[in-house]
This record gives sequence, C-alpha cells and structure tokens, in this order.
Amino acid sequence: MNFGQSLIEALDSLTSNKLRSGLTILGIVIGVGAVIAMLAIGSGAQNSITGEIQGIGTNLLFIFRGGSEDVRNPKHLTLGDAEAIADPFAAPSVIGVAPILQGSGEVSFSGESTVTTILGVTPDYQPVRNYSLTEGEFISEAHMLGHSAVVLLGVDVADAIFGRTSGLVGETVRIEGQPFRVIGVLEERGGGAFGSQDDRVLVPLTTAQSRLIRRAARDRVDVILVSAASADLVPQASEEVAQILRTRHRTEIGKDDFTILTQQDFLDVASSITGILTVFLGGIAGISLLVGGIGIMNIMLVSVVERTREIGLRKAMGARKADILTQFLTESVLLSLFGGILGIGLGWLISAIVGQIAAANNADIVPVIGLNAVLLATIFSAAVGVFFGLYPANRAANLEPVEALRYE
Repeated sequence: MNFGQSLIEALDSLTSNKLRSGLTILGIVIGVGAVIAMLAIGSGAQNSITGEIQGIGTNLLFIFRGGSEDVRNPKHLTLGDAEAIADPFAAPSVIGVAPILQGSGEVSFSGESTVTTILGVTPDYQPVRNYSLTEGEFISEAHMLGHSAVVLLGVDVADAIFGRTSGLVGETVRIEGQPFRVIGVLEERGGGAFGSQDDRVLVPLTTAQSRLIRRAARDRVDVILVSAASADLVPQASEEVAQILRTRHRTEIGKDDFTILTQQDFLDVASSITGILTVFLGGIAGISLLVGGIGIMNIMLVSVVERTREIGLRKAMGARKADILTQFLTESVLLSLFGGILGIGLGWLISAIVGQIAAANNADIVPVIGLNAVLLATIFSAAVGVFFGLYPANRAANLEPVEALRYE
C-alpha cells in the first residue's frame, strides 16, 4: 500500500466518524491556538517594552550612585561631577549632560491634587532626553539663576488636577503647598524604564534644591544623564565618563562607587524577562497540546478495538504489518494536523481580541504572530500525532489475523 492509498483510507475512516473526529481535533485546536496566542502576546509585550526603552534614546547613559558590593559608603554624585563630564576635552564623545534631583510630592489646583514625581532639572535636560512641549517653553538659564517658581507638567498630572492638557500656561499650581507658575506642558510619552514619563513635573534644579528636595550636600544630585555623540560611541563615552568619575572619586581599580547603565543594558534585561515570560506562557499553553495528544491516543485505541475484525480481514488478504501501521499512523497525524491548522486560526483570533482589549485600555501591546510560532505549533502538533498515534498503530499492526477474525 502506497502513501496515497493510506491517506485516502485515513480520510475515509475519519469522515465516517465525524463527531468523534471533531471532538478529538478540538483538543489539538485549543492547544495550538493557546500556544500561538501566548507566543504572540509575549512577543507583543516584548516589542512594546523594548520600543519604550528605545524611545528614550539609543545614545543615552544613566549614572547612579553605588557600584561594587565591596565599596562601602560610596560618594554621592554632584554637580561638579556633571560639569567634569561635560568638559569636551575630558569626554569628547559626550555631547550633553543633565544632572537630576528627584523626589515626590503633592501637586494641587483648586481642590484637586495628585502625588507625583518631582524632577529638578537644568535646561540641558530637554535636548538630552529629547523632550517636546505641547505648549509653553522649557526651563531656561534665567529660571535657574533666579530660582524661579515655575513648573512643567506631565500630561497625566495636568489631566488629574485640571481635567485638561491644554491652555494651562500661566496657571498657578501648588507643589507641597508652595505656588508655582505653569510655563509649559510636556508632550505625552507613555511608560518608560523608570515608570510613566507623563506622571511627573519638572522644576528648575536650583529651585528644587532650595525649596522642594533638600539634600545634606548642596551640590548633590541623584542621577546624571549623559548623551553620547552617537549610538556607536556609547561604549567609548561610557569609558570616558567612568575614568572621570574614578579620578574625581579616587576609587580603587575594580571598586567603582558608581554605576553606568546604557540603553542596551535595559534592553537586555527587558528582553530576558519578557523572553522567560513568553516561554513560561507557551509552556503552560503546551500542556493543553499534551492533553489533546492523549485524547488522540485514546480515540485511536478505541478505533483499533472497533476495527479489529477489519484489521484481521486485511491481514488475511495479504496486508503487511507496515501497511496497517501506516494507515493508523496516518489517521493520527491527520487528526493532529487538521487540529493544528484550525488552531492557527484560533490563535490569530485570540491575539486579535487581546490586541483590541489592550487598545481599548490604552495598553501599548500589539500581539505579533511570527512565522516561527506558526511553524513551531504546526510541527509540534504533527509530532504529537506521531507520538501518541504510534502505540495504537503498533498495537493494530501486531494483531494476529486469526485472533482478529474471531474477535466479536
């Protein structure tokens, strides 16, 4: 018996028991659909997270206090450190430096209030972070020198206390009870590596030091952002910054009291976390494929019992063991392949629904069904058919003709 004949007979056998075949296929459909949907959602989440990180800028470096575990009482970052890094002779690969003082506090207006992140920044913060405004102007050197009580609002803060995000320039809000004049509204940017970039307010660094975020040392800052001349120069800029800080902090070799993180570091961590999550979700969904495979084996075993006389008759007429084995194995594989094809459609449907729900809830997740996920699910479903169909097929092939013919 050739493969074409086996295929025709397998199709005839399956269509003669449509309900049973359909219920058997259903387990594979659900399993494959779940696997594809989970992988698509995981890929969408990974793309969303990495996209947000890349949106900050591929040439950005973040400098924090604290480094090696062996270093005790690490020195704080200071404005002097930022000025040294900005020296073009000491760090030629650096084109922008923005020291930041960070805290939190209550922002209120006319009875409405919200607790948000307060950032004390310099005018260099705008080009380094590539910030745009929907209205107004950014913090200037005049604001810095005058310790001006001015503020830029993130759209989430503006919406929380005003109920709108436009026409706010000139309004007066209170930050920790102190009046600040609104000079602009930041463009919406969504989530980021350090939380929402829209749930924050920006004030001049000098104002933050004197009125909102007091530190023991006057020139102390919490973070220093550094912009490299290009993405290719990030490693060189990182080394230049490290050498400057080692000299200023007088740290021993291998005992840095600071940490420099690049966008690639964040991307690697995010990709690793989302990759593990995707595999985990795919593994859970794969359990349903296993259950579907057990269902195939169960149905095929029932089929062997029901068709015992048929098998005996075939053998008596000259059918070889390989012919019987091939026929039952083909039926099993067809069941799983049909289930796999329908499961691909189900997975696409689930992914589309999840994407619509995410969009309705302003979640930036677009499920992505990759060719690798489709091929993996299809091949795996076929493998399930072979694996779980092998035992029933082998059992049918090993039946003795005489015993099979006598079976009632």
